Amino acid sequence: MTRSDSLDALDFTDTTDFEDADRGLVAPPATSTVTAADGRVVWDFGATDFLDGDCPDTANRSLWRQSRLCARAGLFEVTDAVYQIRGFDLSNMTLIEGATGVIVVDPLVSAECAAAGLALYRSQRGERPVTGVIFTHSHIDHFGGILGVTEPGSDVPVVAPAEFMEHSVAENVYAGTAMLRRGIYHTGAELEPGPAGLIGVGLGFTASKGTPSLRPATVEVSRTGQEETLDGVLFRFQLTPDTEAPSEMNFHLPERRALCMAENATHTLHNILTLRGAVVRDARIWSRYLTEAIDVYAGESDVLFASHHWPTWGTERLTRFLSEQRDLYGYLHDQTLRLANQGHTGIEIAETIELPPALARAWHARGYYGSVSHNVKAIYQRYMGWYDGHPSSLWEHPPTASARRYVDCMGGPDAVLAKARQYMDEGDLRFAAQILKHAVFASPDSADAKELLAQTFERLGHGAECGTWRNNYLMGAQELRGGVSATPISAGSMAGALSVDQVFDSLAIRVNGPKAWDEDFTTLWHFTDLDRTYRVALHNGVLTHAVTDGRTTRPDLSLTLTKDRLMALLAGGRAEDIEHDGDLTVLHRLMDVLDPTDPAFAIVTP
Repeated sequence: MTRSDSLDALDFTDTTDFEDADRGLVAPPATSTVTAADGRVVWDFGATDFLDGDCPDTANRSLWRQSRLCARAGLFEVTDAVYQIRGFDLSNMTLIEGATGVIVVDPLVSAECAAAGLALYRSQRGERPVTGVIFTHSHIDHFGGILGVTEPGSDVPVVAPAEFMEHSVAENVYAGTAMLRRGIYHTGAELEPGPAGLIGVGLGFTASKGTPSLRPATVEVSRTGQEETLDGVLFRFQLTPDTEAPSEMNFHLPERRALCMAENATHTLHNILTLRGAVVRDARIWSRYLTEAIDVYAGESDVLFASHHWPTWGTERLTRFLSEQRDLYGYLHDQTLRLANQGHTGIEIAETIELPPALARAWHARGYYGSVSHNVKAIYQRYMGWYDGHPSSLWEHPPTASARRYVDCMGGPDAVLAKARQYMDEGDLRFAAQILKHAVFASPDSADAKELLAQTFERLGHGAECGTWRNNYLMGAQELRGGVSATPISAGSMAGALSVDQVFDSLAIRVNGPKAWDEDFTTLWHFTDLDRTYRVALHNGVLTHAVTDGRTTRPDLSLTLTKDRLMALLAGGRAEDIEHDGDLTVLHRLMDVLDPTDPAFAIVTP
């Protein structure tokens, strides 16, 4: 922890956030749980009841306070004809009433939770049809519940920022298995809710375990200042790429003097690089877009709301909030580069930087979701990459090989455990965790090493102010004690929204290169529903694809099909049922070199 993480300067008697979080409550949840069609509980409103108690020794007092605020659940009125569903998932769903229906903004992670939120809204405001949907950005907790508020094939307009589909698919499909797996640690999804386990993730309690889905946008926002009218409501958009998401936008409702900041300004220091993995974000441009929002929209707004947390009311207050958020990202960016240019590495800078006192005291600038430490390292990574400049870092052994050598140098497994206990007793949990990692990787069957590392992770987690740090530590302890748990959510339910190009891209990522080295064939795929033909070739272990007229290609196999038939084939359908000409064994050879994905790989054990 850096000195900026000290709780001494925080005013725990300040109740402003609690008053704002409770303001405008229209109705609490109508049920105690949200369930899937098969009866599984995908969201439990009672899971946060324990947060009504005093902060225990197993939680950071500041994170406990934040978690209590995030646990508020129900339908809330933000301003005239603008409502929010909060506490139904990791994110908020905003509902903006139009002339004939309601526009849904960011329909949560899963269809089940979005449908439950919409039902609560309708129980209070009438059976208004959904007349528009807005995705503020390309993260799953802001679009995954789309089929809970619209029907498949619906003609309801969907508005999203430029390149929304490209980035949504890159994150949730191309790298989806790894990100979702790490996301379980990030959100603490498999932790038991309670004072010693899951208390929140800083942005909300956790992510729901329902069914995510995806729909392409029908209206793309490509510039700041672009105006769109949905169901009689005027929206003015601010495009903010490479901020909290590579594809993101804020919007202003001039007729209601309300400003939506998407996830660019929330009640936490956010991530420059999220611990679940992502493209590194640009703290410099993030800060500049917040300046633009202040200059263009703040003075014309009476309320600011976002896709997480609670609103801020009053022009002066929301302007100050945005200014402090702006300064937060700008300060971390500029000071990281100042020190990098003096020769310091990312790890060294992360131990050095302190926030200015005014920011360190601001509740909304605390590191509940991001942290000063890992954000500084991310800024360094964006500019300098993984290499710290020291030649010894160029060609290090991988973790298991390094661990065996470290343990040998330290005198063997027993000596490592003895030293780890000494460091734990002295309160140096950070170094105890470092050397115990080597002990576990060098001797993965050692129950003593795994238990001691689990205890170390537990103590680190219970002291962490950052919710994602706590969850990663406690999930790590759980893996050490109980083995690898399954990933309870899959992105497979979004596959139908992918373009054919994106489907072939996702197959290329699964090709086992060495297994496919000697394969060399070309196929033509004619999609009758798209009136488009693709040339797909496997050569040198690389699967390539391109649209072609087919006249200059001599394929080994030609296929005539629809996109739906392609998806059925990839789901296990019979190749023989597809109209074809040529050697059908080519298709089987392609399938044979595709690696299965592993959604339950180990993280803290070899």
